Amino acid sequence: MADTQVPVKKTAPTTAMEPFRAFRTEMDRLLDRFMTGFPWPMMGRSLWQEPSWDFQTTFELAAPKVDVSEDDKGFKLSAELPGLTEKDIEVSVASGMLTLKGEKQQEKEEKGKQYWLSERSYGSFQRSFALPEGADPDKVEAQFAKGVLTITLPKKPDMVKQAKKIEVKAG
Repeated sequence: MADTQVPVKKTAPTTAMEPFRAFRTEMDRLLDRFMTGFPWPMMGRSLWQEPSWDFQTTFELAAPKVDVSEDDKGFKLSAELPGLTEKDIEVSVASGMLTLKGEKQQEKEEKGKQYWLSERSYGSFQRSFALPEGADPDKVEAQFAKGVLTITLPKKPDMVKQAKKIEVKAG
């Protein structure tokens, strides 16, 4: 698998309500599945809401483990993202934050003599990191290879300093 460039976008920060919206959708889906078996119409959501025709399953992917390192030239962040492709990943920089987003979509279709099963599952994650002091947000680069996303944050030129050797004196 060849190295693939992942575009880094400069975007406005996402709304603070986004995680709650996903939680609400998932809870509605679970309640719908639970209430389907009850014969009493008053037990369903139909009393206060239109019935949902969205049968897609949503779930959250575990947030990826991330390794962060620093050297003289900059910072490096590596995240393992097995099963994803570069098209499933979004890297953005906004308001001093670096954000990783990913989404995995899986579809399964199975046909038998007496049945037809079609399932869709979606999972997503999002992690944000404060940009380290001295990192140049205009020169962030992202590479994706063999299931590992590597983000390079070069230091601003004035932050890259030559090491000065200090003489140690006997006292």
